Amino acid sequence: MLLSRSWSLTDALQAPARQAATLEEIEHRPWPLVDQSWAMGQTWDELLFAHWRVPADPLRSQLPAGLELDLLDGEAWLGVTAFRLTSLRARGLPPLPFASAFLELNTRTYVTADDKPGIWFFSLDAESGIAVEGARRGYKLPYFRADMRAVWGDGWLLYESRRRDGRGAPGAFRARYRADGEVFNAERGSLAHFLTERYCLYATGGDGRLYRAEIHHRPWPLQSAELELEENTVTPRGVDLLDEAPFLHYSERQDVLIWALEPAV
Repeated sequence: MLLSRSWSLTDALQAPARQAATLEEIEHRPWPLVDQSWAMGQTWDELLFAHWRVPADPLRSQLPAGLELDLLDGEAWLGVTAFRLTSLRARGLPPLPFASAFLELNTRTYVTADDKPGIWFFSLDAESGIAVEGARRGYKLPYFRADMRAVWGDGWLLYESRRRDGRGAPGAFRARYRADGEVFNAERGSLAHFLTERYCLYATGGDGRLYRAEIHHRPWPLQSAELELEENTVTPRGVDLLDEAPFLHYSERQDVLIWALEPAV
């Protein structure tokens, strides 16, 4: 994996302070911060949001009890996000060498429970075995090990992922993407806001119990994006993408805080 364009040693040393400083901006949140201390800091670089409208019923049928599919104007959406995760660390600790930076690709939809709209992940692919096993145990998320590559060339980021984990169905993604346009924050009530401004994730344990992890970050600094998609087989079973162009956004960087997983009900 190559480092992001914005990475430097100074940048890495500043990441913990940047992540913690996100707590200085909370007015945009849809609900107050929880009383507990956050558990983990991360930075997401060079991120692609690719979203497709999809039929609601195939998504709804794959959700656990207690979650409702979150719709906007009656429409359901499936998202694929590709990015470089950097400066991963536990609260109070610096990023750990050889375990704090890796590529990640996830497939997701949008759900709600107890008036807290959030994210439901169908799969998360990562090139770090340590991260995969840690997230499976600590956050009960369907992470899978994958061979991944991201390389800049001619102003485009070539991003490739091929799953090599027997715990999941085969899945591959290959695309080139780049930003196109000025940076903006999505307006509340817009489709871009609905798809990106999410402040919790949901997961289930082996007993079927529903869990939630709170998330905090500043409003997404978004740009429009261009995408040349060559291969995409990471969509969940039974979900067909509509024959239309995806809704695309790019974000150069987002610093993030994540809380420990807690029972949702």
